[in-house]
Amino acid sequence: MKMLRSLLFVPGNRPNMLDKALGVRPDAYVPDLEDSVPDSEKDNARRVVASYLERLGTAGPAVIPRVNSLHSGLLDDDLAAVVGPNIHGLSIGKIETVDDVEQLCDRVAVLERKTGAEVGSIKLIPWIETALAMVHCYAICSASPRIIGVAFGAEDFTNDMGIERPEDDAELAFARNTVCIAARAAGVAALDTPYFQFRNEDGLRTSVRAGKAIGFKGKFAIHPAQIDGINRGFSPSESEVAYAQRVVAAFEQAERSGRGSTSLDGRVIDVPVVKRARSLLALARSLWD
Repeated sequence: MKMLRSLLFVPGNRPNMLDKALGVRPDAYVPDLEDSVPDSEKDNARRVVASYLERLGTAGPAVIPRVNSLHSGLLDDDLAAVVGPNIHGLSIGKIETVDDVEQLCDRVAVLERKTGAEVGSIKLIPWIETALAMVHCYAICSASPRIIGVAFGAEDFTNDMGIERPEDDAELAFARNTVCIAARAAGVAALDTPYFQFRNEDGLRTSVRAGKAIGFKGKFAIHPAQIDGINRGFSPSESEVAYAQRVVAAFEQAERSGRGSTSLDGRVIDVPVVKRARSLLALARSLWD
């Protein structure tokens, strides 16, 4: 699957918003059946999203609907509406244990067989958004080969903890780092919580920069206007690419001289530094190809 930098939420009961979504290009569409849909609209949202899946699936971005949690009583109807060959994966709220993942995988496999999708083809992005999920974070991240990423849900996490969500997310530092470290250890992508001030471009830029700095690889968007800013923030900049190229060139020159390290602009360049530079260049090539 392609890199997931920007994942656009679209309320599943709003055909007009789904129509608008077809005109933009995030890395993934996330037609939502969970929090953005009121209880009275859940059935309608399933019908609407099901009717859009083929169009979304041929538009280019990955299609990863968000479904309601295992314990909501709504999941089976959600899965029946969306599982099939037109989706790349599922995003699911409030996963807390490995058993939750296993139950979900079993249900998805049954529907894959029923709809003719290859068993195992539908990937998962669980939301880590409770204290219990945080304790089990690495186990969740590594619970199934279906899992390609995990999402941190700041609003539900602060609600579960009984704390206010601060403007600077200072009280969430441990939780955010935990998700990033666990995801990296499991070899999956850490995806950051949405930034809700969708008209505040500077605030979004700061939020993306802070997330990238600790290891998040992408972020959920709540408005199409956020897509470009998120994509730019999680992509290597021209200056980063240019510096990485200089790092690699300097290190390779040092190797030819029989040295295992060198310096560039007053900084030591050794094996970990050049590995990071080569990874950045590989990422840039994958986005430009």
